[in-house]
Amino acid sequence: MEREVKAAEGGDAGVGGGAGGAARSAVSDPGASASAATPARECVWDYPRPPALDPCSLSITVELGGAVVAATSSSFTVKETSHPPTYYLPRSCFASGSLRPSDARGSICEWKGRATYWDVVSGGRVARAAAWSYEDPTPSFRAIKGHVSLYAGQVDTVTVNGERVVPQPGDFCEFTPQRHARTEAGR
Repeated sequence: MEREVKAAEGGDAGVGGGAGGAARSAVSDPGASASAATPARECVWDYPRPPALDPCSLSITVELGGAVVAATSSSFTVKETSHPPTYYLPRSCFASGSLRPSDARGSICEWKGRATYWDVVSGGRVARAAAWSYEDPTPSFRAIKGHVSLYAGQVDTVTVNGERVVPQPGDFCEFTPQRHARTEAGR
């Protein structure tokens, strides 16, 4: 399941890894070559294991049911070998009542701990188990306590710095704008 993933300028490429599944981004053209007009590239195979946790100031918005359910420019990015970066948004940036506990079974990440799943609710729509958090993360990931990540393909729209995220088909964690997605083929 190797994919082409371009990283965003400044090293932040998307939201969505962790919580029981490998993150995967939208697939870009594997034959495309870099030019002076494209952003700097990172290879997800160069990301560390265990994952790195970094603050992020990119603007992120999430819409469901015709309304913005979350907006922030203060999140965290988790970068893990072979996964596009995952953004964790502060729970406080979500609209009141837009997150409710899900009846989905939790999962365990060897690095971050036990994930709790959330339904995202807005405008009469319910995206079941579309978000997750770590209510009691491991010591290395305490900073993401009180933060939530989500599956971009289960909500109407996600933007990162104004660019719409194009989710990959399937049940993957994918919160990466398409032009920011690139892994090296054959690795």
